[in-house]
Amino acid sequence: MTDAGGTGGNLSGRTAWARAFQTPVRDYLRTESGGAAVLLGATLVALAWANLDAASYASVWETPASVSVGHARISLELREWVNSGLMTFFFLVVGLEARREFDMGELRERRRVALPLAAGVGGMAVPVLIFLAVNAGRPSAHGWGAAMSTDTAFALGLLAIVGRGLPEAVRVFLLTVVVVDDVVALLVIAVAYSDRIVVGPLVVAVAVFGAMLLLRRTDVRVGLLYLLGGVVAWVALESSGVDPVVIGLAMGLATTAYAPARVDLERATGLFRLFREQPTPELARSATVGVARALSPNERLQDIYHPWTGYVIVPVFALANAGIALSTDFLARAVTSPITVGIALGYIAGKPIGVAGTAWLMTKITRSRLRPAVG
Repeated sequence: MTDAGGTGGNLSGRTAWARAFQTPVRDYLRTESGGAAVLLGATLVALAWANLDAASYASVWETPASVSVGHARISLELREWVNSGLMTFFFLVVGLEARREFDMGELRERRRVALPLAAGVGGMAVPVLIFLAVNAGRPSAHGWGAAMSTDTAFALGLLAIVGRGLPEAVRVFLLTVVVVDDVVALLVIAVAYSDRIVVGPLVVAVAVFGAMLLLRRTDVRVGLLYLLGGVVAWVALESSGVDPVVIGLAMGLATTAYAPARVDLERATGLFRLFREQPTPELARSATVGVARALSPNERLQDIYHPWTGYVIVPVFALANAGIALSTDFLARAVTSPITVGIALGYIAGKPIGVAGTAWLMTKITRSRLRPAVG
């Protein structure tokens, strides 16, 4: 098949407009822009709530909630259900967007992946070194992980607020850095900060995830199977001592994205024509399913979950975690604390130096063969 410009080969089996397909980061961040406003509002409400009635704020989010099935039982505080449960869907969406960039967007050229990958690692290493330098010789040095990771929900919300008008390449670069940050941070937390890792449930989680990958390779598109598999893997990770949000990110990164194939579009068109000729509920359902099957699983899942994460889940996360009771004594102790100084310097100076410095270093080492596509 040849495309509209007469070139052929690499677009075989795809529609003629696939070459001109615009990466949907812009649409992704449009939802992020609206969600960022809600996120900001939820953060302000949490701060006001905690400072007006700290006891009420704590009692609500520390309320225990349990789920039992037979003899199996999981009991977590309400805040933990938000952080480890609801936020799994947020990390699913982040993984989906990153995978779409690998398959269809700015990161299709694998050389472009190396730079944000290295920048993400550099953006974690420099803050850790700064924190350790400030806290050297103190027991607080063990908290170096707090200076390492970026809160992805707030980072993407901030990017949506202040990053309007930025070139798409900049947004993709920063999104990739944040995803690298997430993956490495989750691995470090699992290894360095978990009190104990229970091997049995961890093996179950890995096996279930492997089974879902096998289903995906055989083109099984029964959403309920993946949902059940995700729940089982989440429960197994929670029991193993590993942060269960890992399964959301892993499932997102494993979900492929691709332009609609011509045969799928033709099938959907045929089903719609049948519905137009005979508009019955059965044919309407068939046409709907046919159109949905023409889209990649990645796009379908983003369409379902992204609005929910942007407008509901992330604001609830902020409401549950941003409530800090501020007082003169608290602020005085915080300002002089080496922990505060180490984290503040790590974020304010270490992150930009680590990301920009690593990008500059990679550019020099590779003699500009690898350089940011962002100027």
